[in-house]
Amino acid sequence: MVVRKETQQTGVKVNQPAQRNVPHGIRALSAILAMVMTMALMLLYAPTPHAKAEETQETQSGAMLSIDSSTAVLTDTSGYHLSATVTNTTDQEIPSGTLTLAMNAFYTFVSRNDIQEWSEGIGQIPTPDIVGQSEVPALQPGDSANVRIDAESSQEALASINSWGPKPITLSYEAGGVQQDKAHTFATRTGAGINTPDTPAMNITIVQPLEAQGWTTDNTMLEQLVNKGGVTSAELSKIAVPGKEDEARLKSLEQTFTKHDKLQVVADPTYLKAMPMPTQVDGITQPALFDITAYSALNDSKTYDSAGVGTSQWNAEQALKNYQSALGDPNASMTTYAWQGTGNWTIEALTKAKQQGYGTVIATHDFEEDDAATAETGKAIVATNAGDITVLTAQNVLSNLAQGKATSANAEADGEGTTAGRLARFVAQSAFYQMEQPYAERNLLVCLSDNSDPAVVDALMTDVEQSPWLNITDLNTLSNADPALSGDDAATIVPQSDGINDATQANLRQTLNTLAASTNDIKRFNASILTDVADDAKQAPAGLKAWRRQLVNAHGIMALHALGGENPAGSTMVEGAGQLASLLINGVAITPTENVNVVSETAQMPVTISNSHPYPVTVKVSSLTNSMQIVTSRFDTVEVPAHGEAQVAFTIRVATSGTADATLSLQDRQGITFGATQTTHITSALQISDKTGFIIIGIAVLLGALGLWRQFHRKKDPDE
Repeated sequence: MVVRKETQQTGVKVNQPAQRNVPHGIRALSAILAMVMTMALMLLYAPTPHAKAEETQETQSGAMLSIDSSTAVLTDTSGYHLSATVTNTTDQEIPSGTLTLAMNAFYTFVSRNDIQEWSEGIGQIPTPDIVGQSEVPALQPGDSANVRIDAESSQEALASINSWGPKPITLSYEAGGVQQDKAHTFATRTGAGINTPDTPAMNITIVQPLEAQGWTTDNTMLEQLVNKGGVTSAELSKIAVPGKEDEARLKSLEQTFTKHDKLQVVADPTYLKAMPMPTQVDGITQPALFDITAYSALNDSKTYDSAGVGTSQWNAEQALKNYQSALGDPNASMTTYAWQGTGNWTIEALTKAKQQGYGTVIATHDFEEDDAATAETGKAIVATNAGDITVLTAQNVLSNLAQGKATSANAEADGEGTTAGRLARFVAQSAFYQMEQPYAERNLLVCLSDNSDPAVVDALMTDVEQSPWLNITDLNTLSNADPALSGDDAATIVPQSDGINDATQANLRQTLNTLAASTNDIKRFNASILTDVADDAKQAPAGLKAWRRQLVNAHGIMALHALGGENPAGSTMVEGAGQLASLLINGVAITPTENVNVVSETAQMPVTISNSHPYPVTVKVSSLTNSMQIVTSRFDTVEVPAHGEAQVAFTIRVATSGTADATLSLQDRQGITFGATQTTHITSALQISDKTGFIIIGIAVLLGALGLWRQFHRKKDPDE
């Protein structure tokens, strides 16, 4: 049973005098005094490096405290509202207790370590200002309680805040005189209602990649392509389709995009082609988000060619063609960006992207300057052998938080275990970056995940839009901004390692090998099984040459999607490519043959070959027995008409009575076996019924007669 209780904390109202006209000099003096007081408080509460959090009472690990929602952006009218869940993770009852929300209204974070240590609960910052409390009922083992704390803006602690910026907040749960759990989070106060000078807002660009999560094969389209001899170009492009779950997710994302029009959407153009009505976007990626970083790391273009994926399938020109096809407008234009895959943008990967026509790449991770004193504009110009390329670099901390990752890999950031806690940290961190260099012009890039929850994206954008220290810009503005690094300085931050581990590389090679096998089957079918006939379009929807091209292109589409960066549907696309090859190869088959009984030295064994394809095929049929006394002729060649059957007859030769099995198989015109084999059982009951037999019998009769004649005409002894 889950116990749920909600309470409301109204807080204490503070009466404030009305604003009066104050001389400018007095206002300036007041501002200076406020700054002096703030600095004094900063020194008073300055954390000791790596100090452990002060604990005034015994802490028992008997409950789990999680933040469900909280006020990340605090204004002079918003108040503070928090919802939390308390769960009893022990095997004993926890008595009723109290959830307390406290903050330090006068504290200002002074360094990145300062704000990080608070998040991890090791910063010695007191939080003496109680914002609100709520009762928590007794909890049986496994039970949870949802608890709310709501404080109005007039609440004493909130009303006493006199400077804008992130403030430390402690959420503690006490029961039975024991502190059960504690979480550290943030609330970031805007400058509204505070007499402090305004500083310019910091630019920020937030990008959402748009791609399908569940690519699958349209089996109806696949069978139509194989059995009917072709489909239209539009139908062929949709042989790989998004999964059903993508349809619902896309609707939610589109609502979020409409609500937050400054959110930048960069889409896979092949996904746009698959939509009945393409989503409006701000840029397009390489087709199927083909993993350029993995391609560069493997450094084996022949393997990709063997798998059916050439460089022309994922260059910038093809990306634009896909986009134009999606819109049905051959003149449509859109900026192309090469999106980072599983590996790093090494100089080799950047060079390959540039060679493929991408003037700008987006680095979602591992490209930020590690020792930068402050957050810098997310743009660098890198020189490659193919020319300069622009790298838009994601700000690491903000991007990870936006993607649902806590700032501590070992989960020490106790307040960042939920979306609400991470968003509160995102808002606080962005404010801190602005405060580091309040007058410097910068534009930070935040990259969201390709599988972002639309509800989380909505909440993030809402918080950013309510943060007056942030100015949301578009990708074009970021691309045109002055780069933070260029030349030799930019070269120093280019990753030296490709960032792809052995397991990932092994999986990639396995995928490529599997795709190479299915590619080879399709090539063999086209070149050595199909009969070269007049290219008559009346035989099928497309001519023979066009059909052959469509078979190769269909496999290439699925192979391309199988090689997308971190594509969860990769294995499904590999299976689809294999299914296409199997349908072609298995469409030519030996019809099971009945057992054969032989009563003479020679006989005929008929074998029927079927062809389900819309064009004739020419194949070899092989027969081989497992006996030296019962054998068949070895090969026969047959042309099988479209959607028809043809028969060949193998000669059986028998030397004695007995049994044998004849294994029947198909070979292409190059002598390579394909498809399933069939086995025919041969039984021989040899009888002498031909001319040779009669000659033998005749000789035997003559010999017998001669013997009798000699017996009756020989000279007898007297005593016989």
